[in-house]
Amino acid sequence: MARPKCFDAGDKGLMNTIAVRSNSLSQHQFKWLLVVPLVAFFMLFFVIPVGLLFATSFNPAKVGQVALISDLTFDNYIRFFSRSNYLMAAGRSIFLAGIVSVITLIVAYPMAYVIAKTENPARNTFLLILVLASMQLDMVIRLYGMMVILGDNGLINQILQAMGLTDDPVALMYNFRGVVFGLVQFALPFMILTLLGVIKGIPPSLEEAARSLGASRIKAFTRVTLPASMPGILSGSLLVFALSISSYIVPALMGGFRVGVLPIHIYQQVAQSARFQFGATIAVILFLISATAVVVYLKLGNRSSGGLA
Repeated sequence: MARPKCFDAGDKGLMNTIAVRSNSLSQHQFKWLLVVPLVAFFMLFFVIPVGLLFATSFNPAKVGQVALISDLTFDNYIRFFSRSNYLMAAGRSIFLAGIVSVITLIVAYPMAYVIAKTENPARNTFLLILVLASMQLDMVIRLYGMMVILGDNGLINQILQAMGLTDDPVALMYNFRGVVFGLVQFALPFMILTLLGVIKGIPPSLEEAARSLGASRIKAFTRVTLPASMPGILSGSLLVFALSISSYIVPALMGGFRVGVLPIHIYQQVAQSARFQFGATIAVILFLISATAVVVYLKLGNRSSGGLA
C-alpha cells in the first residue's frame, strides 16, 4: 500500500502563497462588483440621456418632433449664438450663479465656523438643526414663505415703511434681486455643510501654534484657518454655482419669468413652443458651462493644494 506523500516546508509556503493570492484576487473582484450598480445607474440615467440630448441638439428644428433622426445640422447652435437675447441669458445665468456663490459663501462661512468650533454637544446639535430644518421643507413651500416676507405688502416692506425709511414698497420680488434672495436661501445649507466638514478637519493645534508665535486671532485665522479651508470653499462654491445656474423653480417664482436665464428659455422652448431640438441645444450649452466650471474648480483646487495646474 502506497504511503501518502508528505509536503515539506517549501510546498506549504507555496500553498499559502497561492491561497493569499486567490484571496486577494477574490477581494479585488468583490470591490469591482460593488461598483457595478453605480456604473449601471450612471450610464442609464446620465450618460445615455446626455448623449441623446447632444444628438437631438444637432437635429433640424421641427415643432412637435421628439424622435431622434439621422439628419445633422448646426442650425440650432447658429441660431443660439446669432441671437442677442440668448447670449444675454447665458451671461446673465453665469453672473447670477457667481453672485449667489459669493453671497452664500460670505453668509455661510461664519455659521460653519461657529458650528465647527462649538464643543458643547447640545449647542452643536441645536445649530445643526437650524441648518438642516430648512432642507426638510419642500422648495416651493420655502419660496412661497419668502414671497410672503419679500412682497410689496410683506414683512420687510411693512417694517421699512413703519420706520419711515421708505414711502413706497421696495421691489424685492419679480426681478433679479428676488432671484438672488431665493437662490441664496436655497443654497445656503449646502454651502454650510460643505464648509463644516472641512473646517472640522483642520487641527486646532495649527491655529494655537500661530497664536503662540505672536499672531493675533484675526491674523491666525487669515493665515492658517482660511487657507486650510480653501478646498471646502472651492467645492462649496462649485456646488452652489451648479445649483444656481441650473435652477428653474427659483427664477420662475421669485423672478416671475421676468429674469431671462437659460433654464427659463429651456422651459419655454420645450413646454410652450414644443421646439425640442432647440431646447436641447440650450441644455447642452448649459451643460458645457457647468462642465467648464468643474474644470476651473479642478485647476484652482490643484493650485491651492500645491499641485500642478
